[in-house]
Amino acid sequence: MYDAAILWDWFAFAVRWLHVITAMAWIGASFYFIALDLMLKPADDMPEGATGEEWEVHGGGFYHTTKFMVAPARMPEHLTWHKWQSYWTWLSGAALLMIVYWVGGELYLIDTAKADLSLFTGILISGASLTLGWVIYDFLCKSKLGDTPTALMLLLFVMLVVMSWGYHQVFTGRAAMLHLGAFTATIMTANVFFIIMPNQRIVVADLKAGRTPDAKYGKIAKLRSTHNNYLTLPVIFLMLSNHYPLAFATQFSWIIAALVFLMGVTIRHYFNTMHRTGTGPHWTWAATALLFIAIAWLSTANTWGDGATTEARVPNAYEETFMAAEGFDAAHTIVMGRCSMCHAQEQFWSDTLLWAPKAVVLDTPADIARNARAIYLHAGVSHAMPPANVTYITDEERLALVSWYKNANEY
Repeated sequence: MYDAAILWDWFAFAVRWLHVITAMAWIGASFYFIALDLMLKPADDMPEGATGEEWEVHGGGFYHTTKFMVAPARMPEHLTWHKWQSYWTWLSGAALLMIVYWVGGELYLIDTAKADLSLFTGILISGASLTLGWVIYDFLCKSKLGDTPTALMLLLFVMLVVMSWGYHQVFTGRAAMLHLGAFTATIMTANVFFIIMPNQRIVVADLKAGRTPDAKYGKIAKLRSTHNNYLTLPVIFLMLSNHYPLAFATQFSWIIAALVFLMGVTIRHYFNTMHRTGTGPHWTWAATALLFIAIAWLSTANTWGDGATTEARVPNAYEETFMAAEGFDAAHTIVMGRCSMCHAQEQFWSDTLLWAPKAVVLDTPADIARNARAIYLHAGVSHAMPPANVTYITDEERLALVSWYKNANEY
């Protein structure tokens, strides 16, 4: 049924909303505790075992926080665990990845011009890479490299660069960026689930049993938590990148993604240092600006050459269904007249558009058929496209697009 497209889109919206809500909660908690940890100061009247305290003011009241490096002498009756934000962020993100890039894989996941893979193979690569990434990362952290955090971070960066390149050899630019973000987020959530929380449970169990907890568990958890702190901002960039073709749909998108991780380090280094010392190193602003300029420069790589054209692709079975449906000729005429001037390989609608918005190209009948669902939702059911109706598409034309989509789903 064609109504399934509307229900599916609202379901995807609900999952995306959940993902954003839980991500804000997780990121907010992560940033707060890193800042709190760095701002702790010693005091003369602290209880035994405490390593620092912090006074804060918020919401009309004062808060007094004391940190125990290992654990307090007495286990408090009420203990708040910060874990569900991380778990639900990953679960909702994984569900969203499946909705957009697995179910919609023929459009958004596989780029046959890069690798002629079946959708099933692409899904296997998608899921397996996330699991493999955590296994390799965890092995590195548990090796002797764990005693040299700087070397470990450098090796982690190399792994992320390799994954960025690898994803861009197989997937669409949009899917490659998103998967690199999911790859990183999987490491972050697995850190919480497999390392940080179990170590904290060991400490709590030791306290309840009257044993002195081993300080190594806190040290291990701190290393993983620090990694999460530095990886957060790049993940946000990668998750937002699908709105900007200049980020995901250019020749050197895999390098852009790698540079984003360096920007995350410079930004977090500034704020982490500021929280610890009261002032941040100002060179990080210059470094961040230079990295961003380099990213913007790399995004124009498609304009450096002579503009090689893309060869026409043979339509697949999905596209053929929509091309054969009643009303396609009318829909084709409407799209070519109202949409393709922006959604084209070569832009001529505006000097401000270097690439088609969201990298959606509607030059050929196969292009239009491949994007049938998006056309139906954005220009048929809703009036999202064209923006401000700049090409004056009529209500009758919108109804014709809806009719074509209905016919194709009943074909």
